[in-house]
Amino acid sequence: MTAAFDHRFKPSVITKMLEEYVIGQEEAKRALSVAVYAHYRKLALREGEIIKSNVLLVGPTGTGKTLMCSTLARVLGVPFVTADATTLAQTRYVADEIEAILERLLDKAGGDVNRAQHGIVFIDEVDKLRSAGVSAERGSSAESVQHALLKIMEGSLVKLRRDQQIDTTRILFVCGGTFVGLEEIIKTQHSFGVVSTSGTDSRKIIERLNSHVKPTDLISFGLIPEFVGRLTVVARFGDLTRDMLVRIMTEPRQCIYKQFREIFAVDGVDLVVEKRVFDEIADLAIEYKTGARSLRGLFEEMIAPALYVVPDQPEVKRVLYRSLYEEPEFVRGAAGA
Repeated sequence: MTAAFDHRFKPSVITKMLEEYVIGQEEAKRALSVAVYAHYRKLALREGEIIKSNVLLVGPTGTGKTLMCSTLARVLGVPFVTADATTLAQTRYVADEIEAILERLLDKAGGDVNRAQHGIVFIDEVDKLRSAGVSAERGSSAESVQHALLKIMEGSLVKLRRDQQIDTTRILFVCGGTFVGLEEIIKTQHSFGVVSTSGTDSRKIIERLNSHVKPTDLISFGLIPEFVGRLTVVARFGDLTRDMLVRIMTEPRQCIYKQFREIFAVDGVDLVVEKRVFDEIADLAIEYKTGARSLRGLFEEMIAPALYVVPDQPEVKRVLYRSLYEEPEFVRGAAGA
């Protein structure tokens, strides 16, 4: 029995654990926590046929969809793998690619088939599988991939290369994508008007209903009804603000700032990066329209020259960054001198 079946993993507990690693996206955290809790509770009951509620994550690139899923699997202690829907759409042998995904899941489970069958598979860029608004050939390929995926998402026996079989009935599938243009579809296809009460709570309910992604929205976008039907839980991710990007670099357990402070500390050096620097890095990430994905690269590019010099200069006790666009200050002698 894995940690995922532990009754202590209530939705509120799962959300709190995610907050230690993932900044922002509060609604998505709650929706995913509830979906995962319900999924593993169903498996624990083991009564009758299991009806899965696979999940769809919708949001801009670099907003934390993959990170949230990988973190979720880690805190629950279940095997986890990611796959790219565009890769599946570009191959002539979709069944072989799907088999390879499940092979990797089995590897992550240490070869334990039962454990693999309780894992999580994240399939990114499923919005690229749309069949509407594309060429006939590409649309046909995308649709065939959707058909192939919906079979394993619903649950089927898949024969692997090792003469083993894996049952996907209990595997939780989480799909993700940016879905550019979906917002316009949502606005034009449905809009709830003013209700009889005009209080603040009522307006919030209406706003939430109007922003909710319906199956018909996804079908209009270009996904086939059968595929949409396998994704019963939809969680939306919003754009990351400047403050969120700064917090991503400085607050989570495994944030990049803490990692490099530990690296410098090995040589007895105190790394100090002032808030202005993080603001400047966040501004660049917003300008690049990459969300959090470019934060690590920008931070490491800034740190690299100092990290090259410091190990050869034991007299350096402190490295101070005041701006991304200025050279760092190297303080020699006693720390803080």
